[in-house]
Amino acid sequence: MSFLVDLLREPRLDALDVDAPERMSAHRSILAKKTVLKNVFREFHYKMLDLDESYFNGVKGLRVELGAGVSPIRDTFPDVLATDVVDSEYLDRVVDAQNMDFKKGSIRAFFCQNCFHHFPDPKAFFSELQRTLAPGGGVVLIEPYDGPAASFIYKRLFRTEGFDKSYPSWEVPSSGPMNGANQALSYIVFKRDRALFEKTFADLEIVYSKPLTNYLRYLLSGGLNFRPLIPNFMEKPMKLLEFLLIPLCDLFALHHVIVIRRKK
Repeated sequence: MSFLVDLLREPRLDALDVDAPERMSAHRSILAKKTVLKNVFREFHYKMLDLDESYFNGVKGLRVELGAGVSPIRDTFPDVLATDVVDSEYLDRVVDAQNMDFKKGSIRAFFCQNCFHHFPDPKAFFSELQRTLAPGGGVVLIEPYDGPAASFIYKRLFRTEGFDKSYPSWEVPSSGPMNGANQALSYIVFKRDRALFEKTFADLEIVYSKPLTNYLRYLLSGGLNFRPLIPNFMEKPMKLLEFLLIPLCDLFALHHVIVIRRKK
């Protein structure tokens, strides 16, 4: 399995430090050629905005993406502020999710796509949510799922990120923005330790959690770090197959979405 994973790794990233600023440019170059992956990311954007409208409707404040990376929501919805902890010419500003410079109660919604599991101190992030979110506002997280397929695949894909559902702590030692993450963090905090989360951060409530169905196209596109396994013209057949496999989504999903709202 490890031989196959190494064979499929994107060669343009082989000599690149994942924490280096050059990662952004390399990933943008890779994404530009992957129509399937771009459409998956766009679906993520629409899903997050739909959930914003469903759960934070009527709340006043900014809409901000944290960890926007190379496919910011701003590309689909221009009013969303694109931020990341790593400086980039493609984004609006640098923001550390654990120590944000937004005013108290000024945020309607935060959006986080595959970045929560990179936060070294999730408790600091939750404290910042309680401070910066307007009452009734919240955060939409898209994170690695914890089902059978995801648990098998994520343990074997990345050299710099682990997937350990039994890890005793929420905090994972990290040496940079990308290195040292635990991709099982959303499972640990919001499922395994949900009672502790609800007790510790009483102002925050989990109002929605569901696996996402576009796992086939995400996996076969190769994501941002691997070679594609299907050409772009195969997107429609794969999308149809995903639709037919919806009843098995709990088994095969690679991502899930979680909505957390600040109580009014």
